[in-house]
Amino acid sequence: MHLHISDSLENSLPQRIAIVRSLPGLGDFLCAVPAFRALRSALPDAHITLIGLPQASSWVHRFSHYLDEWLEFPGWVGIPEVPCLPQRSVTFLAHAQSLQFDLALQMHGNGSAINSFALLLGAAQTAGFFPAGHYCPHPDRFLPYPEDEPEIWRHLRLLEFLGIPAQGDQLEFPIWQSDWDELEAIASKRLLTRGDYVCIHPGASTGDRRWSPQHFAAVADALAAEGLQIVLTGTEAEANITQAVAEAMQFPAVDLTGQTSLGAIAALLKRARLLICNDTGISHLAAALRVKSIVIFSNSDPQRWAPLDRQRHRAIGITSPTHQSNDMLRWWSGETESVAVVMQDSTQQSLTSEDVVTEAIDLLQQEFAYVS
Repeated sequence: MHLHISDSLENSLPQRIAIVRSLPGLGDFLCAVPAFRALRSALPDAHITLIGLPQASSWVHRFSHYLDEWLEFPGWVGIPEVPCLPQRSVTFLAHAQSLQFDLALQMHGNGSAINSFALLLGAAQTAGFFPAGHYCPHPDRFLPYPEDEPEIWRHLRLLEFLGIPAQGDQLEFPIWQSDWDELEAIASKRLLTRGDYVCIHPGASTGDRRWSPQHFAAVADALAAEGLQIVLTGTEAEANITQAVAEAMQFPAVDLTGQTSLGAIAALLKRARLLICNDTGISHLAAALRVKSIVIFSNSDPQRWAPLDRQRHRAIGITSPTHQSNDMLRWWSGETESVAVVMQDSTQQSLTSEDVVTEAIDLLQQEFAYVS
């Protein structure tokens, strides 16, 4: 099929591309992978550079079939992830301008703070988002930020706007042989049996997005009583959280917190029956690997961050209603909403462990008609 890039990208096809996406989370990166895939499909010979945070360096290496290079984001005014040191930013921009990018893509957010940085990269053309109703740097290359879209589709909409068609919206994560080797060493030592365990990941980047360890423990015990082995996962910084879950459990659990690389966690998930976690990076990893999951939303937006496949993945939690009075909250699960309504001042406004166990058993019993 003949590729047609819209007139918004003028003259010859861009050969040197910079993508600005300097967000900290694994989920932030994985949700942009479908856009990286579409860009590579449209421009197979282009040299594509991601400008991101230090942790993105290893992710770029794993996704070298889409991304060629990583440059460390130097910080910028209004971007909280990195302290803004003017001299460092000036030095970086001088280097970026010397690279003579043909196209800079601002995929960091709505553009209110980052557009000035993207424009100063000195690319022949710059494209991205701008906040609706605010200043637009170029009407043919900047799209009003699609606030109501899932995170994955926000970036695909930008590429479609530029004439680059989507190549599916599925996430992906390559697992290397070294990852399987690392998992095999763990499995033999900790007596893990493929397909007989459930991963419980109780951590999240902020406390207000974490369901309580006691609730996770109750869910883990209920599934252990069904004959499933429980594996606790988390980063080294989350050891106190997983320890609290383990101590609250009646059944034993295998605690792998801080003991695996990201690749080994991916291999571990791939052989799991189910993942139960908060809305955090590992939920997107499970979606990329087509592993059944229950994602608990405590204080984040499921419309933006929940997995797109609602058969294989259950998004469950409490969210403020959009069209109800402020004294009400709505419990929702999966694609259904308004299942039950509770008062905001009720002690029952948070999900119970029984709610999650019910969803877990139902999901474990389902067999999907399509191939993994």
